Amino acid sequence: MAAIEYPLKQVIEVKQRRVEDAEKVVRERQLALEKEELKLKEREAERDKVKNHKKDKLTQLRDTLDHEMSSPKVQQMKAYLKVVEEKLRVEEKKVKDQLAQVTLAQKNLDQAREDLRIKRLEVDKLVSHKKDWEKEMKKEQEIIEGREEDELGTVIFVSRNRK
Repeated sequence: MAAIEYPLKQVIEVKQRRVEDAEKVVRERQLALEKEELKLKEREAERDKVKNHKKDKLTQLRDTLDHEMSSPKVQQMKAYLKVVEEKLRVEEKKVKDQLAQVTLAQKNLDQAREDLRIKRLEVDKLVSHKKDWEKEMKKEQEIIEGREEDELGTVIFVSRNRK
């Protein structure tokens, strides 16, 4: 029995390589997402630090107002509080921007996963087709061998009857 090679063997190999590449992309995107989430946590920590600083300064201003009425000191504290509020706005914007980066990284990861799922499905379809094709080839081969055995049997029978 001669071995028959599956005609779509190279296609399966190409699709399998694409699946491996897609898996690599998913891993890379997962790492990128984790990096962006880490940056987000850092930005949130910086923002929270500034928030706490602002809260402390507000408390200090209130205490000063309760105890003293020295106008230059109060004006100085109010001016500093405005600087802290501006810094807080900047930190809030950084957090918002980083959150957008995290969202983008998550979308990229989801897209890569979907791409991987589709490529795996293509490979699975081809593997299933290959199994069906191999079954068909085996049946055809058995039929051909059966015919050859019948012909051989007929030839032997005829040659014996002639003797």
